[in-house]
Amino acid sequence: MPHTQAKLTPVDPVWDRITQEARDAVADEPLMGGLIHACILHHKNIERALSYRIAAKLASNEMSMVVVREIVEDAYAQSPELVEAARADLAAVFERDPACHRLLQPILYFKGYQAMQCYRVSHWLWTQKKWDLAYFFQMRISEIFGVDIHPAARIGKGIMIDHAHSIVIGETAVVGDNVSMLHSVTLGGTGKEEEDRHPKIGNGVLIGAGAKVLGNLTIGHCSRIAAGSVVLEDVPECKTVAGIPARIVGEAGCDQPSVSMNHMLGKDS
Repeated sequence: MPHTQAKLTPVDPVWDRITQEARDAVADEPLMGGLIHACILHHKNIERALSYRIAAKLASNEMSMVVVREIVEDAYAQSPELVEAARADLAAVFERDPACHRLLQPILYFKGYQAMQCYRVSHWLWTQKKWDLAYFFQMRISEIFGVDIHPAARIGKGIMIDHAHSIVIGETAVVGDNVSMLHSVTLGGTGKEEEDRHPKIGNGVLIGAGAKVLGNLTIGHCSRIAAGSVVLEDVPECKTVAGIPARIVGEAGCDQPSVSMNHMLGKDS
């Protein structure tokens, strides 16, 4: 008889951990069983779970959950980097948010993480020239999460948006990898220009709560923007800026501000 090789099941320790956390959560709180089974345990991988969660959040009387989920699954099938970014975002939230104790939490409960995954699909739609669908996603993301990100904006992976209330990111904004920002951050323009008019945020940047970064300017890699600041000029790499208008007040204080999440202004900041 010819030798047949058994088909190997792909190993996914992240998804295995999420499903184990889900089973533990159901055991601890049976009333959550329906939600957790629907969102996690009924699915074979993280992309199926995310497509369900996104569809459940964005569906409305204007577009059914079935249709939204088909759009998301098509995006994931054609662009696997969307799932890679979702995994990087999940790791970022788990590592940087002290309120996150399980990988399960962002998928089920954290609107910053959920909004980012919805944005990623809207951006994919934009790149496919499906502009009206992209605008529909943007509208629903804003209505549901209070996060308004233009689908043309380009955002890297490993993003953590803490609390995620009143976030605004404009059309020509660019955000690098491993960026952290808190609530009420605006990456906006300064007028009615129609060309490149929004900020370019480097890798590893930390943007404090309520900060406004306005205009076609550059925030250097691994810099910090203090809470409540209004940034109107370029910021060099590895610096801390604060104030209205923002001025350099010191060094960033570490090589990865977005990971350390240290917002304190000290003598070296």
